[in-house]
Amino acid sequence: MSDTALPGSKNPAARNLFAALQLDTRLLGMIGAFIVLCLVFNVFTDGRFLTPRNIFNLTIQTVSVAIMATGMVFVIVTRHIDLSVGSLLATVAAIMAVVQTDILPPILGLGHPAIWIIAIIAGIAAGVLIGAFQGWMIGYLSIPAFIVTLGGLLVWRNVAWFITSGQTIGPLDDTFTMIGGIGGTMGETASWIFGFLAVAATLWLQIASRRRKASHGFPVKPVWAEVTMGVVTTVAILGFVAILNAYDIPTARLKRIFAASGETLPEGLTMGYGIPYSVLLLIIITVVMTVVARRTRLGRYIFATGGNPDAAELSGINTRFLTVKVFALMGGLAALAGAVAAARLGFSTNDIGTLDELRVIAAAVIGGTALAGGIGTIYGAILGALIMQSLQSGMAMVGVDAPLQNMVVGTVLVLAVLVDIIYRKRTGD
Repeated sequence: MSDTALPGSKNPAARNLFAALQLDTRLLGMIGAFIVLCLVFNVFTDGRFLTPRNIFNLTIQTVSVAIMATGMVFVIVTRHIDLSVGSLLATVAAIMAVVQTDILPPILGLGHPAIWIIAIIAGIAAGVLIGAFQGWMIGYLSIPAFIVTLGGLLVWRNVAWFITSGQTIGPLDDTFTMIGGIGGTMGETASWIFGFLAVAATLWLQIASRRRKASHGFPVKPVWAEVTMGVVTTVAILGFVAILNAYDIPTARLKRIFAASGETLPEGLTMGYGIPYSVLLLIIITVVMTVVARRTRLGRYIFATGGNPDAAELSGINTRFLTVKVFALMGGLAALAGAVAAARLGFSTNDIGTLDELRVIAAAVIGGTALAGGIGTIYGAILGALIMQSLQSGMAMVGVDAPLQNMVVGTVLVLAVLVDIIYRKRTGD
C-alpha cells in the first residue's frame, strides 16, 4: 500500500512532510477520526468520556474483540471469513469455566495454583482444534468459509449451552479472573517500568530498521523525521501509561488490599491501577502477530496467498494447509479472548461473545483489511476495535438506545468499506 503522500493533497509542503515521515495516510485518517470521535463524545458527556476511569474501562472492554481482530486480519487477507468466532469464544469459555469449577477442584483441591493454568491450556487446545477442523473443511473439502463458519456460528453456540447445561458457571478461580482487567493490574511502578522499556524497545527497533535499510542501499528518512517519530512514539506510550496510572484505586478497595496483607492504609495514600493484565496480554499478542505478519515465512505466505492464490499455489505454497493454520490460529486467539471475557465477568454466561463475530470483522475492515484479500495490518485492526468500542461506549454514555447503537455501528461499517474502496482506487492499491 502506498503510504508516502496524501492522496489528492494540494499542499506541496504537507505532501513533502508526509513523504519524509513515510506515514501511512490511511492510518492517520483513522487516528484523526478516532480523536474527533472522542472529543465529540467528551463534549456530549460533559467531560466524562476522556476521564482516566473511562479510558481505563474502554481499554479492558476492547481487549477480547481486539485479540480476535488480529487473527481475523489473517483470515480476511487469505480471502476467507470467520463468522463463528463469537460462538467459538462461548464454547472455549464454557470449557475453561467447567474445567476450573467442576473437573479440577475434586482432583487438585479448591484453589490449587495450577487450576487456572490448566484451564487456559484446555481452552486454547480446544480453540485450536476447532479452528483447525473448520480450516480443514475449507481448505481440503473446498467448502466455502462463509458456509463452514456460518454453520459453526450455530453449532458452537449450542455446544457451549450443552457444556454448561444452560447455566451460568462460576465464580471462576481468583487468579484466572485477574486477566480480565480491573481485578488484575500491574500497579503504578510496574506500569512505568513497562512504559520506559517499551519506549526503549521501540526506539531501538527504529534505529535498527534505519541501519538495516541503509546497509542494503534503501532510502531512509531524514534524521529530523526519525527524531520526530521517536518523540511522538515516546509521548504516546508514556502518555497512555500516565492516563492509566491516573485512575486511582477507590479508598475502600485500597483498605481491603492493605488489610489482606495485615497492614493499615496510611492516611492520604492513593494508588493508581496502572496497566491491566488483559491490556498487557493484548500488547504481547499485537507484537507477536505483527512479527508473524512481517518477519516470518508464514506471514509472507499468508499475504502472498491473499494477493494471488493461484500464483501462490504455483510457486509451491501449500495453500490448503495454510488455510488450516490460519483458522487454527484464529481458534487459539478466540480462546485467549474467551479467557479475558470470562475473567472480566467472573463467570461464563450463555450469552458471552454474542455478536462478537460482527464486531471482530468490523474492527478488521475498519482497520484497513481489504475484503478482496492480500492487504491488512495488525495495528489497524487494533485501532478499528478501539474505534468500535469507543463508538458503542460513547453512545451508551450519551443514552442512545441499544437498537440505534447497532444501526450506527452497521452504518459505520458500510461507510468504512466505501472509504476503503475509494482510497484504494485513488492510490492505485
